[in-house]
Parts: sequence; C-alpha cells; structure tokens
Amino acid sequence: MKRTLMAAVSVTAMTAALAACGTGDDGSGSSGGGGSSDSLTVWLMDGSAPESWVTELNQAFEAEHGVKVNVQIQQWDGIQERLTTALSEDGTVDVMEIGNTQTVGYANTGGLAELDAFADQPWNQNMLAAAEVDDTLYAVPWYGANRVVIYDKKIWEEAGAEVPTTRDEWVTALETIRDNTDAEPIYLPGQSYYVLGGFIADEGGSFAVEDGDAWKGSLNTPEGQAGMDFYAELQSFSDSPKDNDEASPQQSIDIVPGGNVASWIGLGWEANGAITAIEEAGDEADFGYFPVPGKTADQLGHVFLGGSNLALNQRAGNPELAEEWLSLATSQEWAQKFVDAQNGGVVPNRTDVTASPEAGSFAEAMVASADVGFLPPLTTGWANVETVPNPIKELMTKSLNGDDYASSAEAADAEITTRINRE
Repeated sequence: MKRTLMAAVSVTAMTAALAACGTGDDGSGSSGGGGSSDSLTVWLMDGSAPESWVTELNQAFEAEHGVKVNVQIQQWDGIQERLTTALSEDGTVDVMEIGNTQTVGYANTGGLAELDAFADQPWNQNMLAAAEVDDTLYAVPWYGANRVVIYDKKIWEEAGAEVPTTRDEWVTALETIRDNTDAEPIYLPGQSYYVLGGFIADEGGSFAVEDGDAWKGSLNTPEGQAGMDFYAELQSFSDSPKDNDEASPQQSIDIVPGGNVASWIGLGWEANGAITAIEEAGDEADFGYFPVPGKTADQLGHVFLGGSNLALNQRAGNPELAEEWLSLATSQEWAQKFVDAQNGGVVPNRTDVTASPEAGSFAEAMVASADVGFLPPLTTGWANVETVPNPIKELMTKSLNGDDYASSAEAADAEITTRINRE
C-alpha cells in the first residue's frame, strides 16, 4: 500500500474571475481540444486567477514558443468526473488545475505525470505535501487560502470588545458582546468540522493517524477531546443548530446578511459574498478580520489550508510544451505576479514570493496564518470519510448535545478507520 500524505483542503474560489484566453473557450467547461504541435490546452477552474495575469502569461509564452495556449475554464461542479475522463484519453488536456484533495487520488491511478524536475524549487512546504506520493512529485503548488474570523466592527465597538490574540481573550470578547448587546456573539454551526480540526491540531492531534501501512481514526484521544471542548465553548455563544454545517444554510449569504451576527469564521469568498448581499439589501458592511487565535499570543491557531495545484496529464498531447508552460507559470517571476494580481489575497506557493495585502484586509489576516495551516494525514480514502453521513460531523452533534465524548468518538474512529482504508 502506498504511503500518502496530503493536505485536506476544501478548495476555495478566489474573488477574481478568470476569463477565457486563447481559442475555443466558450466558458462552458468543455473538455474538447487537446494540445497539438502548435497549441497547448490548459484547464483552469472558474475564479482561480485574474484575467490580466492569465492574458499576460500566455502572451509571453506564445511569443517565446510560437504556439497558441487554449485556456478552457472549468466549473467545480462535476470536475472530478470530467478530469477522470480527460485523464483516460490521449491529448484531451495538457495542463490542469486540480484541487489539493484530488491530487493524490489521480496520482495513485496513474493519471498524472511525474514532476521530479520541479522538486528543487522553494515550494511552500505545507502546500507541497498535497502534491507528493511516496516522495514523488505529481503536481506543484499554485495557491493557498484559509479561514479567518470576520467581525462586525460596529457591534464590537458598541460592546467594548477587543480584538483577541489568544483563545482566552477570544472567549472574553464573546462574553463582552453577549453581556452588552443583543447580537449573536459568534455564528458557529455545530458541524464545521474543519474548524474543529484546527482546534485539534492546536493540541497536537489529528482526525486520523498512520497505523503501520494503514490509517486509523484518532478522535478518541486527549487531543481530540480538548479540541472538541474548545469548539463547544465557542459554539455555546451561537444560536446555530447543532446539526448543520456552514453551507446548510450558507452562512455568508443566508445568515450573516439577515441577522445581528457579531462574528463568524469564514473564507475570503464568503466574506465578499456577505458584503455583496448586505450592500444589495441597501445596507453597508463594515467588517474587520483577525486570525484564529491560538492558545498563547505567540502562536496563532491552526487553520485548514485550502488551495489548488497545477499538474500535467500523463497522456498529454504535447508533454514537453506543457512542462515549459508549467515551469513559466510557477516561476518566481510569475508566481509573484500572480500574488500581486490577487492583491496579496492568496497564500504564496513559493518561499521566495511575498504577499503584501492591504492593512486591515481579509488577506492580511489570512496570510498571517499561512505558517500554521494544518495538514491532516489523509490518503485517497479520505474522500470516503467525508461522504454522508460524515462520522466527524455526527460526533460533533452528539458531543454538543451532551452525549459522552469518549464513546461517541470511539464509534467515529471505528467508522473513519473502515472508510479511510477503503480505496
């Protein structure tokens, strides 16, 4: 059995829309049109990169190589099926963006080309783990993103609450809001399990650990218990049900714009969605942002690091040209341009690239947490754990409802162990 380590990341859509570049892209997510001797086909996901960056990059590449770059925009919905088909056919696509949670699975099935020639680049190590299998590189990091705490400045000022730098200060701020306003101190659904995963990582734990050549659930541990205890403390300040997650209903557009919510934990696209919804309703959003606090002021809380990789199709129509495009797109020069075009709103893929987001922005808070992005040890079988019914979500609801944590976690671990070892 292959030993795999990947970043468990829920892929986030960036705020800038990626427009079609090259020929043949009608925005439909078509899978046709592979590379030839005078063209290259690249699949990028809707919303991942600014149009200006893609246009400039491809103009430079086309001028140097005398070929046409055909960028086809793909939607996240149904992408796994389209990728599976494309990777089983000759010449359908040369270069593709792949969500971090997908990379190991496609590498294990032989769909991705090995990229050892890229191994000596100064990649962000947290992101790199999502692109390797058995110390072999099958993709390269492209960008990362993570959650921060989003708060309503007016409510916090009215309550006299201060932005926290530790967990204890965070709880104190929520108590201050509860005692001095009629606002909901924090909106935190009962089943935001990647938020829980950060708290468990703060304790040195994880959802699952290696057990010889296999994996086993590791929630019934002191670390798991401590992480859940802190989650429950925060959730006690929320009016959210204990059996829903952040997407059902969608916290950013269904809850925050319509309620008196003082704070919530979210991604960049969620913050922008909430701002848009509030403005469309005729109000004005005035959000502040801070990193998820850690147990002490000198260590931020762990956060679930999301993002995408770039990979080459093992059956690419033009593999040498595809490697040249990948090399250019992820070089220090173009990686820096990518970050700059995003106004610093992504976690850089390389250590020689810097992000300089605007002071007080979501991006500033997000980038501050990049070094403590947590990477649960997952195999291809992790997708089986996340299918409905998700045993981690079930454990969280049971625990929040007062069930014995140890017995509930023991049952969750057994289910995780069964699922994670099923390829």
